[in-house]
Amino acid sequence: MQAPPSLRVARPVMYHRWSEMTFMHWRYPPAEIQRLLPAGLTVDTFDGAAWVGLTTFLMEDVRVPHSPALPWLSRFPETNVRTYVRDGRGRDGVWFLSLDAGRLLAVLGARVAYRLPYFWSGMSVRADGERRGYRCRRRWPGPPGARCDADVEIGPPLAEPERDELAHFLTARYRLFTTVAGRTAHAEIEHPDWPLRHARLIRLKEDLLQAGGLAAPDGAPVLHASSGVPVRIGMWSR
Repeated sequence: MQAPPSLRVARPVMYHRWSEMTFMHWRYPPAEIQRLLPAGLTVDTFDGAAWVGLTTFLMEDVRVPHSPALPWLSRFPETNVRTYVRDGRGRDGVWFLSLDAGRLLAVLGARVAYRLPYFWSGMSVRADGERRGYRCRRRWPGPPGARCDADVEIGPPLAEPERDELAHFLTARYRLFTTVAGRTAHAEIEHPDWPLRHARLIRLKEDLLQAGGLAAPDGAPVLHASSGVPVRIGMWSR
């Protein structure tokens, strides 16, 4: 099954590469997620459930147009807590409950320019063969000490029948939502299809979901992994 086509961003304001990505997703009651959303957004469901993702990865080659990627500032770990929503026009996208990043300057810039709930954290991503180790410990703003420690074993690529509707629902998202001056805004994202792989969770110790206002997740997550994709991000539109 083919993924939905990516949006096309003619005038990007940011370039990224999202690398060494692991997606972990849990089911939640839709009403529990809806209460965390602003007016104008409705929780997007699959199989009768809302879904919350814990995504861990490396941000690489971060730059603005016509500028080179700076060696220190352009590469850092990131861990997001996200869910899926639709706006009043039926457009789907991502709503972030939190975004933890390992560069303070990137956190400050994203909070000011993109109005996203970024947090500065001590973080690392380590690759050892097919094993990935992700570490995150929140520093600022609070609650300090919120964490995500995950060890994952990367498996083979998904076969074509395994690239199903659920896999695309959880990973093929091309729009971000936020609020600017009390109004809903969105930014469009362009990237190629994720080269998705199987993954096995070896160890997970986290409370970022609870820090974002959620109950602790119940049961084993649905996992996907990817080596990554290049990304073009557009300007906010209200």
